[in-house]
Amino acid sequence: METVQNFINGQITESRSERFAPIYNPATGEQTRQVVLSSAAEVEQVVAVADAAFPAWAKTSPLKRARVMFKFKSLLEQNMDKLARIISNEHGKVYSDAVGEVTRGLEVVEFACGIPHLQKGEHSANVGTGVDSHSLMQPLGVCVGVTPFNFPAMVPMWMFPISLATGNTFILKPSEKDPSLALELAKLLKEAGLPDGVFNVVNGDKEAVDVLLTEPRVQAVSFVGSTPIAEYIYSTASAHGKRCQALGGAKNHCILMPDADLDMAANAIMGAAFGAAGERCMALSVAVVVGDETGDKLITNLSDQIAKMHIGPGIVDGTENDMGPVISAVHKAKICDYITTGVEQGASLLIDGRDLVVEGHEEGYFVGPTLFDNVLPEMTIYKEEIFGPVLAIVRVPDYKTGLDLINRHEYGNGTAIFTRDGETARQFSEDVLAGMVGINVPIPVPMAFHSFGGWKRSVFGPLNVHGNDGVRFYTRMKTVTSRWPASVRLEQHASAFTMPTM
Repeated sequence: METVQNFINGQITESRSERFAPIYNPATGEQTRQVVLSSAAEVEQVVAVADAAFPAWAKTSPLKRARVMFKFKSLLEQNMDKLARIISNEHGKVYSDAVGEVTRGLEVVEFACGIPHLQKGEHSANVGTGVDSHSLMQPLGVCVGVTPFNFPAMVPMWMFPISLATGNTFILKPSEKDPSLALELAKLLKEAGLPDGVFNVVNGDKEAVDVLLTEPRVQAVSFVGSTPIAEYIYSTASAHGKRCQALGGAKNHCILMPDADLDMAANAIMGAAFGAAGERCMALSVAVVVGDETGDKLITNLSDQIAKMHIGPGIVDGTENDMGPVISAVHKAKICDYITTGVEQGASLLIDGRDLVVEGHEEGYFVGPTLFDNVLPEMTIYKEEIFGPVLAIVRVPDYKTGLDLINRHEYGNGTAIFTRDGETARQFSEDVLAGMVGINVPIPVPMAFHSFGGWKRSVFGPLNVHGNDGVRFYTRMKTVTSRWPASVRLEQHASAFTMPTM
């Protein structure tokens, strides 16, 4: 059986580990390959490789590093179809969604291409008599990214393009559920001209991660995943003197006001709740409807649309499906258990996705779109992140009750409001306790030149990913204050008549 190995020092490297994890095609339930689970000793070797590559890469001019990013961007565009197919086959999401994922990652690469400007630092002349001050934004050293299964391209590209562009070396530890895409990205970076050892991929489980969190040569750790793991990553990395940004779970709400454009809102909620089978940290999983009439209209609209959805494999001949499978049999069972719990706790199950069977893919990990009404804040399906195609409708009498509901939840990743009233929208954006807010936008993921991150228990660490926060996270400021003796003069100069270049 084919084994997904590591990428170390510019090449695919066969592991000596005897531990492996299976990789499945979620649409069929068949094992397609396996991935090596690296030993602690192997991970330490990868850190040594990245550490050895750091001094030369850190001294490489920002302009030359940007040129590597420009070439990498071009290669991503040329290989878009190949990358999307790898994602769709190994993760399960539909092909167009996989293309969208790579595109959003590519946008961070585009942002990183501007690193000569982003990493300039500051200068102040004459802060004292004959004294000047300037700052340097210098790279940290070896940086690490530990990334989840749901975005095998986009989430790593939230991290490593900026880390590499600012002069760091990088070790990516992808999810063992869909690790193949990480190796393809490593090959493209090498083709783009990145020196060997600057970007490495190490596959593994908790054993590998714990080495990366405690190894003294690792300077910074970036993570995206569930809140309990994010908290563990942050506390462990911080205890060992590392910078850490750890993005955790979410329970994203939207408020639907009575004055909203209901058709637009329902369409937006459909895609945000059921796109990628709900396996998004920005998925919209709770619709807070103001007034029973608003709730009834929304349910009618959603029910009609759900009945027309096509569920099936991510890559098909002909018309594309709307939604693919979830990642694994274990995760499917977990989602179904949440649905059962919702029924037991008294929520009204309007559409049940537990028994969905896709013809020709009976062993696939499919869960149909599921719709609950009359969900209450004390219910498990309201409180916990399900990470599946389950939408809960909570009815409230007025806007203030809905806002208070969102603000009391332990998570604060993203939120949205649907309304035609500018005053309400403006007040909501100011008062809601969430890191990302959409106004008639259901998934308010910022563009790459802004930063992505939530509030409350959706994030651990002061700096978010990509945008200016990303540049700050992967650099440290050094301030130089200088005075020069007046007697020092350069009296002799050699003439030069050619254009100065790098």
